[in-house]
Amino acid sequence: MGEDAVKSEKHGAAAGDGGKPDNPDWTIDQGWDGYTAAEHHVWKTLFERQGKLLPGRACDEFIKGLGSLTLDADRIPDFRRLSDVLAKRTGWQVVAVPGLVPDEVFFDHLANRRFPAGQFIRRPDQLDYLEEPDVFHDVFGHVPMLMHPVFADYMQAYGVGGLRAGKLGVLANLARVYWYTVEFGLIEQDGIEQADGLRIYGSGIASSHAETLFALDDTSPNRVRFDVERVMRTRYRIDDFQETYFVIQGFDELLDLAWIDFGPIYDRVKGQREIEPGVVLATDRAITRGTGAYHHGGKRAG
Repeated sequence: MGEDAVKSEKHGAAAGDGGKPDNPDWTIDQGWDGYTAAEHHVWKTLFERQGKLLPGRACDEFIKGLGSLTLDADRIPDFRRLSDVLAKRTGWQVVAVPGLVPDEVFFDHLANRRFPAGQFIRRPDQLDYLEEPDVFHDVFGHVPMLMHPVFADYMQAYGVGGLRAGKLGVLANLARVYWYTVEFGLIEQDGIEQADGLRIYGSGIASSHAETLFALDDTSPNRVRFDVERVMRTRYRIDDFQETYFVIQGFDELLDLAWIDFGPIYDRVKGQREIEPGVVLATDRAITRGTGAYHHGGKRAG
């Protein structure tokens, strides 16, 4: 999900080149039996690599959720079996879609505790960089956090809020909240406000070997305390590592967002200047102020 997706009236975690399916909610059969041995091997390679890297880097809730899902490292998950486990814990399910879906379809799925996931897997030559999220990003990156009751409630509230934001014409602002939390969020594990106390919960980081290292270890990016109005004004990178990561103190902070009225916040940010991804404001609480060396050097992720 990126700002380009918002402009094209497509939204969501899934991606691909599939056309509009027959079902009005854009769901399709996953076609699990059609995966090849080579595709399962790609999943295994990615799963084992991230499985070794994330302990001590991903937050405890992600690691616990990943373990509770009983994913098989050797096989791409069957969404039906995955949904059985997920539904018993938080009432969510995973549904297959052919690609990016219209905004209203995406938000309706989330509002009803359905997570739309693309069923394709990247090619072996795309292990380190893929422009479009695949089944590894969607399932390995997103679904473990849906096992956490507070995060599960936040995602449902985001779906409800997205339906409203579309009608108000402020979807770009809300999309930035999703981007800097669900996709690229960091958390202070046990309330430790220092660089070595930060952990990953965002799917875009957790599913990426390179960004896992960059987000926590590199001196280039900024790591700034989350503020919803600040985030709604902040642009983001859709084709490279993030220049700034926003840090929450705990998942209750997200739950608070789920219940507040964003209407007054939309009114306050309307007409204010947008903030570029790498800028640190004087009013920010910067946990680490980055050097910006990576992006100033013109390097590309992956």
